[in-house]
Amino acid sequence: MKADKVREIDTAELNTRLSGMQEQLFRLRFQISMGQTEGVKKLRELKKDRARMLTTVRQRELGKKG
Repeated sequence: MKADKVREIDTAELNTRLSGMQEQLFRLRFQISMGQTEGVKKLRELKKDRARMLTTVRQRELGKKG
């Protein structure tokens, strides 16, 4: 997900998506530890998307736009 699209989402929706991502990350890490390497690319993408969302939430907390 691009940063522009993340900025368009309201804060409540971002928080909802972040909690869902936490669960997905947990499941992917578990699968990888069990030897299923299919989720490595998905894990990277989820981590980056989560970081973008957390950055946007933090910017809104600080009152910055953009």
